[in-house]
Amino acid sequence: MAQDAVDRWWWPSLMMFGPPDDASQHSAQSMEWKIKRHSNDELRQRFVDICVPQAESLGLTLPDPDLRWNEERGHHDFGAIDWTEFWDVLKGNGPCNEQRITQRRRAHEEGAWVREAAAAYAAKHTGSTGGTGETRG
Repeated sequence: MAQDAVDRWWWPSLMMFGPPDDASQHSAQSMEWKIKRHSNDELRQRFVDICVPQAESLGLTLPDPDLRWNEERGHHDFGAIDWTEFWDVLKGNGPCNEQRITQRRRAHEEGAWVREAAAAYAAKHTGSTGGTGETRG
């Protein structure tokens, strides 16, 4: 099970740090404003460098045939990330997007009574009409 999870989540995990620095619209500004202390690429590299020995100690294989230690850099080199899935998810074409949107709509519909009750309560306590034409007297 663990190996199956690693096989499924390795590449999405590398994507979660955001696009490469040269393709990230806001990364440089966030670094300048000190919102971020490390760039997307730096964080991704740190993650890989931490995960490789952990995976090895657990007997797991990371699904990247290009993954290897680079003595000169003092870091692990890893394969090119296919950003297609990442950009598709951001555009609303992800594998669970339809399910997420359906759930969001259902939650909105099922929560209508809460919004209506809050509006009626607010109207009652401010003296305005609550949609019924009656005013607080």
